[in-house]
This record gives sequence, C-alpha cells and structure tokens, in this order.
Amino acid sequence: MVSDLQRAQRGAVNKGLIIFLVIVVVLGVVFWKSTAGAYNSFVKNDETVQEKWAGLEGQYKRRTDLIPQLVSTVKGAAGFETETYTAVTEARAKATSINFEKAPTDEAELERFMAAQGEVSSSLSRLLVSVENYPQLRATEAFRDLQSQIEGSENRIAVARGDYITAVKNFNTALRTFPNNIIAGFTEFKPIPQLPQDSAAVREVPTIDFGEG
Repeated sequence: MVSDLQRAQRGAVNKGLIIFLVIVVVLGVVFWKSTAGAYNSFVKNDETVQEKWAGLEGQYKRRTDLIPQLVSTVKGAAGFETETYTAVTEARAKATSINFEKAPTDEAELERFMAAQGEVSSSLSRLLVSVENYPQLRATEAFRDLQSQIEGSENRIAVARGDYITAVKNFNTALRTFPNNIIAGFTEFKPIPQLPQDSAAVREVPTIDFGEG
C-alpha cells in the first residue's frame, strides 16, 4: 500500500512538474511574441527603407530627365562652351547606368551610385555658373523654366535624402538593439549601409540671378 508520505511526495512532484510546464509554456509564449514582434518590426522598417529609397531614386531620375532639354537649350547659345554641356551629358549617362531594384546593401555599390550622382551635381553647377556669362540665354523663358525645375529637384533630393537616412537609421537600430540583434541573426535581414552625410550629391545648384546682365 502507498503510504501517506509517498502520496505526499508524488503530489509534490506532480505539482512541481505542473509548475515547471507552466513556466516553460509562459516563457515560450513570451519568446514567441518577442520574436514575432521583432521580425514584424524588421519587416515594417525594411518596407519604409524601400519606400524612401524609391522616392530618392525617383528624384534623382527626375533631375537627370531634365538634362537633355537643358543641354539642348544651352547648345543654342552662340559660343557656349562645348566641354561644359558635354560633361553634363556624360555625367547623366553614367548616373543612369546604375540602378537598383531595392535599396543597395553593398556599400561599394552605394558609393558608386552616389559618386555618379555627385558628378551630375558638380557638372550641373559648372554649367549653370557658365550661363552667367550669357545674359541672352539667361533671359530666355525656356532656360528660366529649366533653372527653376532643377532648383526644385535639388530641394526635393535633399528632402528625400533626409527621409532615407532616417529610415536606414531606424532599420539598423532595430536590428542592433538587444534582444533583436540575436533574433536578426536567424533572419534574412542585414544592416543597410548609410548614405554619406557630406556627399557631393547634396550640394545645392547655385541660384542664378536673372536680372539684367
């Protein structure tokens, strides 16, 4: 026969086992919720990064789309320096040859893209400065309109860059914060390289005075 002591021991063991199982289940639920929450945050932040990258790339494209018309306009000015608008055309060709379906995850590729955009900015700046020597060109409505559109593009690029930098910062922070950094190691998500803050691509195109030259 089972003694009272044995029954008490078995009861204690069963109670301890139940408590242990409850603790395991609770910890499992907490772990699952934490993992799911972390993964969902990765997905949400990644979608924001992709959205902001598409916006930034779109603004760069909008600017390069203005270049053929700009070059055509300045070529019509007598004596305008050929090498100046040739440099813009070549910079545009280089920039449009680099495209990404998603935000670049390779730092070298990102640097190559930004360097190409920087060349566009620099060549545009040189061209617009050169226009100051051609008051008859500055006075045309076509050039005035293009200048206004280019300045608008530069402003939109600056805003889009800021949005993208913030999105990448939030994404990378989510990946590196404990315990997300542990969970991230078991997912496909990896840190995304950040845009350089002082890239030549963010330099403003100079504002041209359209007063009488």
